[in-house]
Amino acid sequence: MEFFKANLNINFMGLRSITAVISAILLIAALAAILINGLKWGLDFTGGTQFEVAYADRVNISEVRQQLVAQGFRDPQVISYGTSREILISIAPRDELDQATMLTRLKEILPENAKVKRVEFIGPQVGKELAVKGILAIIVAMIGTMIYIALRFEYRFAVSAIIALIHDPLLIVGVFAFLQIDFDLKTLAALLAVIGYSLNDTIVVFDRVRENFRKLRRMSPIEVMNRSINQTLSRTIMTSVLTLMVVVALFVYGGETIRGFSLALTIGIVVGTYSSVYVAGSLAILLGLKREDLLPIAKDNLGEEP
Repeated sequence: MEFFKANLNINFMGLRSITAVISAILLIAALAAILINGLKWGLDFTGGTQFEVAYADRVNISEVRQQLVAQGFRDPQVISYGTSREILISIAPRDELDQATMLTRLKEILPENAKVKRVEFIGPQVGKELAVKGILAIIVAMIGTMIYIALRFEYRFAVSAIIALIHDPLLIVGVFAFLQIDFDLKTLAALLAVIGYSLNDTIVVFDRVRENFRKLRRMSPIEVMNRSINQTLSRTIMTSVLTLMVVVALFVYGGETIRGFSLALTIGIVVGTYSSVYVAGSLAILLGLKREDLLPIAKDNLGEEP
C-alpha cells in the first residue's frame, strides 16, 4: 500500500534552510521553557505519600480525584489497584501537610464502608535515583545508537542521527515544561520510545541513501537524498499515521493516568517524522556526505592470478 506515487519528486532538501531556522527557533523556545519554568516532576521523582484504599463497591476514580482536589490536594493520582473496588491514591509532598493531616483529610471524603489498608511514604531520595537512572538510560541509548550507525553506515550519518534524536525529545520536554505537565517515569518511557521510533525512520532513509549512492552515479548528494526520502515517504507517512491514530485514542480515552505518556508519544511521532525527513538528511549533507563515503571498499587483488 502506498499513499504516494513511486516516482514522486518533492524537493525536500530545497527547504532545508527554512526547516533549519524552524528547528532552531523551536529548540530555543524549548530550552527557554525548561530553564525558565523547569519541569514539573511527577511523584516518581519527587516522592510523596501513597494510600491504598478498599471500597465495598466499585469505585468511580474520576469522582474520587475531584473530591481530593476539592479537599486541597494538588494533582492527586488515583488508579485502580488489584480490583475495581481498590484504589491507590498518590499525593505529592507539601510543607504544610504532614502524613497524619493528609490521612485525616482523606478519611473525611471516604464513605463509611471504605477502609485505608496501607499508608506508605516514598522519600525524595528514591525519586533522585530514578531521575539519574532515567538520564543514564537515554545517554547509553544514544551512545549505542551512534556506534551502531557509524559501523553500519558512516560517521556523518551517526552524528546527524544523534543530533536529530536529541532534537526530538528536547522539543517534547520543552512542551512539558511550558505547559507544566507532570513529568514521570511513564513520560520518560515515552521519550525512549520516541527515540527508537525516530531512529527507525532515519535508518530506513539512510539505508536507501546508501543504496542510491551506489546505483545513481550521476546524481549529486542533494539529489540522492531527495530521491531517497521520496522513495520512503509512503512508508514513513503510513507508519506515522497509523501509530498516531492509536496514540491519539489513548490520549482521548486513556484517562489521566497515561495522559502524559500519550501526549509525549503524540508529539514525538509528529516531530520524529519531521526530523527523519528534514533534520537528519540535511545535517548529513551539511557535514559533507559524498558518494565515495558509502561506496564498498575495493578488494586488493595484488598477488592473484589474472
